[in-house]
Amino acid sequence: MELKIAIATTEQGFLLDKTEWTEVIAEQLAKKEGLELTNAHWEILKFIQNFYQEYEYLPNARVFTKAIKTELGADKGNSRYLLKLFPEGPLKYACKIAGLPKPRSCI
Repeated sequence: MELKIAIATTEQGFLLDKTEWTEVIAEQLAKKEGLELTNAHWEILKFIQNFYQEYEYLPNARVFTKAIKTELGADKGNSRYLLKLFPEGPLKYACKIAGLPKPRSCI
């Protein structure tokens, strides 16, 4: 039996209150987007959460990719790798599933 938790989100699926985020909620948000989270996804989700906590802003896609490259290596800090994980848009969907606000640079 699958546990469903009511999640208050914006029309685009971003959490209204990031303090409500849990890994269970992340799994539900990912499922809504057709994603099953792997260790590779979790690594990027934790990265963007830490980035947001440290800098108090969300980067644009180029800065996001470059920061991943610096922190996690060139094999992960490139758009090809990130698009395999988040095909609809790495920054937007990583932020959504990580319980963060929608980045200003995302449509």
